[in-house]
Amino acid sequence: MPEISKDMTIGEILRNAPEIAPVLMQAGMHCLGCPASQAESLEEAAMVHGLDIDELMEMIKNFYS
Repeated sequence: MPEISKDMTIGEILRNAPEIAPVLMQAGMHCLGCPASQAESLEEAAMVHGLDIDELMEMIKNFYS
């Protein structure tokens, strides 16, 4: 599993682990390519989309299990 933290930007995550995009989309983050995603951390994006960051991190972890 690639190292993914809630402090990483969406852009960093997608550059390092593009296979995670469907998980983020399923969680409700449909604007992965928008300019804000290049500077917004996963935690910030979760907050904007009304998601619990710990639940999102668990979804990511489960994806790689």
